[in-house]
Amino acid sequence: MIRVENLVKDYGSLRAVNGINFQVNDGEILGFLGPNGAGKSTTLKMMTTYLAPTSGNVQVDDLNILEHSLEIRRLIGYLPELNPLYVEMNVYDYLQFVASAREITGQAFKKRLGEVVDMCGLRGVIHKYISELSKGYRQRVGLAQAIFHDPKILILDEPSSGLDPNQIVEIRELIKSLGKKKTLIMSSHILQEIELTADRMVIINKGEIVADGTTEELMRSFKGKTVLTLEVKNAHEADVNGIAEAVRTVSVAKIINQNGTLTAQLEYPNTIDPRSEIFDYAVSRRWTILEMSRYRVSLEDVFRTLTVEGGMQNG
Repeated sequence: MIRVENLVKDYGSLRAVNGINFQVNDGEILGFLGPNGAGKSTTLKMMTTYLAPTSGNVQVDDLNILEHSLEIRRLIGYLPELNPLYVEMNVYDYLQFVASAREITGQAFKKRLGEVVDMCGLRGVIHKYISELSKGYRQRVGLAQAIFHDPKILILDEPSSGLDPNQIVEIRELIKSLGKKKTLIMSSHILQEIELTADRMVIINKGEIVADGTTEELMRSFKGKTVLTLEVKNAHEADVNGIAEAVRTVSVAKIINQNGTLTAQLEYPNTIDPRSEIFDYAVSRRWTILEMSRYRVSLEDVFRTLTVEGGMQNG
């Protein structure tokens, strides 16, 4: 288990990370979300011991980053956001260099090289120079160096950044397969990637944790509204407005009359579902229902509220 405890990082007068707390369970894939400049990379650099905290600590099992940085580095594989590869080297030489830094040599190197090359799909480019590789293959090489020593924990900072849609799918599948065997923390501002990959999400904004939970938990705690579009014929505007009196949980936000067809936008709390009552009301008025469709709150709505509009409305 990883426990982040009251972690703070100051750069002069700027506080990049402000006393955050969260934990990552063994075998969990955690999505670490936040807008650019929120403190994601700074937090991950402290967790991997590449950056010393101003105060606070990170516990990895019985070890902490202040007293056991070398031992923790042995447990962690880290892919930084900028993926600092030595592009003048070929893939084989680079991975051999990484392995030697980890004291993996001889037969142990050959055995692990085969495993990692197959796992990361590098068999066809093993003797190519890194400078010749596409961004997708460079990310694969970065992942290969992160997992070469078979770490218990993987920390990946924006692993899908700059990739095209096909490359994103390939890297996502690779990350999901790695997550079956390891504790994995994945930072991103791409919501869809986190939603498709992670078991749980932590959202950081302006150096503070603003949400922590599964997608379902975050959606339930978001007190937004569902918007339902109701398109009917044979109806009068006054009758459509009457929905708000007949179904007390519903408000009528807008009505558009176009060639005898009325389109109403109805709003209600996302914790309830009054569609059957709305349908019964329409039938009782002998309306012809052409459309009844709803827009429910999305993870993007939650994210924007937390990071742009000033915070979650907690109940």
